[in-house]
Order: sequence, then structure tokens, then C-alpha cells
Amino acid sequence: MSLKIRLSRAGAKKRPYYRIVIADSKSPRDGRYIERVGTYDPLVPKGSTERVKLVEERIKHWLSHGAQPTDRVLRFLDVAGIQKRDARMNPNKGQPGTKRLEREEAKKTAAEEKAKAADEAKKAAAEAAAAPPPPAEEPAAEPEAEAEQPASE
Repeated sequence: MSLKIRLSRAGAKKRPYYRIVIADSKSPRDGRYIERVGTYDPLVPKGSTERVKLVEERIKHWLSHGAQPTDRVLRFLDVAGIQKRDARMNPNKGQPGTKRLEREEAKKTAAEEKAKAADEAKKAAAEAAAAPPPPAEEPAAEPEAEAEQPASE
């Protein structure tokens, strides 16, 4: 029989309250347990002593008999100084997914293209302003005026 030190949920809906229990690993989460060795109330502020209560003597007894704490209970035991919890190292945990990387890359290339087009537009505008104005053509209205005079004679 493998023993676990784990949380068993109690309390009303949306008002959780957990018992820290010694249970067989095959028994249901809220089902049969061997002994209750503490409580955890997540609704109490973190600094309060009422948040986690442990019966250290019994927990040490069950640890010596081979009971394995779950991750959350191991955190409580580490804070209480009963058992050491090793820091976990998952370097990929904080990395973004492939689709997000693709979206960011597409956004970056679009921004670069937009900036490049804006630079080209500025250069074209600067060249147009720096170039001498084209020679002004004489208005076509003057030849028409001459053409009208012979018609009136």
C-alpha cells in the first residue's frame, strides 16, 4: 500500500477548505483516508498562521513510514521546515508557443516593410522637392485668341 500525504477538499461551493490527510494512493481525492494531519484554508490571507495548520509529529511519523507528499503539500512542509522541496527547473515553461512566435515574426516583418515603404516615400518626396521644376509650357489660350480674331474680320 503506497501512502500519500495530500489535500482532501471540503467546504461549500466556491468556498474551498482542505484537509491534509494520509491516504492510500488508490483511494479517491475526497474519499477514505487513514488520518487527518492538518488543514489548509486558501481563503485566509497568506501571512496568517490560520492558513495552514500541521500536526508535525504525525507528519514526521508518516514520512518515516514511506508516505509521499504531493507537490502542494510538499510546499507546505518546506515552509514548515519538515521536508526540503527542490526547486523545479523547466526552461521551456515560460517560452511562447510556435504559433505565437510565427505571429510575432509576421508582425515584425510587416512593420519592417511598412518602415521601408515610408523611407522610400520620404526619399521620393525629397527628390521631387530637390529637383528643378519642369519648364512651364506657354498657355494654349493665346493661340486660340489669335485664331478667333481672323474669324471676326
